[in-house]
Parts: sequence; structure tokens; C-alpha cells
Amino acid sequence: MPDFLKIKNQTDLAADIYFYGDIVSSEWGKWEDTDTCPEDVRAFLKQVEGVKNLNIYVNSGGGSVFAGLAIYNMLKRNSAHKTVYVDGLAGSIASVIAMAGDKIVIPSNAFLMIHKPWSMSMGNSNDLRKMADDLDLIEEGILNVYSENIKDGVDMEEIKQMVNDETWLNGKEASKYFNIDVAEENKLVACTSDYFKNYEKLPKQLREQTNQLKQDENTKEKMLIELTII
Repeated sequence: MPDFLKIKNQTDLAADIYFYGDIVSSEWGKWEDTDTCPEDVRAFLKQVEGVKNLNIYVNSGGGSVFAGLAIYNMLKRNSAHKTVYVDGLAGSIASVIAMAGDKIVIPSNAFLMIHKPWSMSMGNSNDLRKMADDLDLIEEGILNVYSENIKDGVDMEEIKQMVNDETWLNGKEASKYFNIDVAEENKLVACTSDYFKNYEKLPKQLREQTNQLKQDENTKEKMLIELTII
């Protein structure tokens, strides 16, 4: 089990789980140690079976829709009281995972991003039409999850339009539409994702954060090369 999924601060009452990378379908799909697949979560939940409270920490740009839905459903049916903390970003399918919480906490400077599912496809015109139909069905499933968490008086058509437009919401903005508690602003946890390049409206601070992380990584690699030469 990856270190970031190992049981932390577990007692008979509580355990913590972290989603701090991309959501992938299986072990084979992992590019980073922090990437998570459904099997990781299944094993984790089995290990903490019977715990009363589950703290779920999210800082993810998204990933595989089907993997994310599987994780959401596993968390949702778990009998523990679930509190979700969005530490930096719950983007794309990670926003669905966040909705598994009985309580969802987002600081005013953290983000929730919702958008239409997308896919890469090859084939003839019939294949592509079917893919479009499949994406519509997937979107309907995602909207069903959002609908269970919207505030009274919020029109679901408004949420659909926000999904259509790729909408980024900070904690305060998200609380206008969803049943979310807004926490005090904290230092934003760095988040990077292979999926950021596909998002049209990535906030400037996240883009700058990603560029800085890449720059830091390049600097580390250069230093390692220099040390090897020495």
C-alpha cells in the first residue's frame, strides 16, 4: 500500500486517507507515487474496517472517471462518518470523490473544479458518435452525484451550465451552490497534475505553482547530475 494511503493517526475512532495525486485505473496507470487507484482504496478501507470516523484529504487535479466513480462509491457506502478536507484542489473527478463526505470542508483559498468529462478516441463516425453518447451518460452520472450535494434552492440547470463551462470555485464560491463548510484560509498546498494541460481555465496561482514545481524538479535533477560528475 502506498505511503500516502497508509493508516495515519488511527485509533478505534478515526483514520486518515489522502488523495494527493492523480486518480488512475490500476497500478499500471501510475506515473507518480502519489497516484491512486480503486484497489488502493479498497485495501485501505478493509484495513480500517469498523473505524467510526474517516478523514479524507484531497489535493488532486482529477484523472480516470471510472476509477473516480468507483472510489466515490466505495467511500460513500462505508459506514464511518466521513469528513472531506480539500487542502488545495478537488478538480474534475476528484470533485466527485470529495462529494462522498458527510461533511465537506474547503478553505476559502482552495478550489473545486467541475467540467464535462472528456476522452481521446479513434475510429469511424459511428465509433465517435457512440463515444459522444457514452460521455453524455458519464456526465449524467456525475451530475447525479452533484445533485445529492447541492444546497436547497439551487437550480440543477445552473450546475449543468457550470459543468459545461469548466468552472473553478474557491471555498466561499463553492459554498453558495453545495453543502460545504468554508474553513479559514490556509497556506495553499501545492498541487500538480498531468491533467492540468487539458484545463482551459486553470487559475493563475495553480499554473504558477505547477511551473515552480517543475523548475524545482529540474534544479534537483541538474544538481544530481553535477554531483554524479564530481
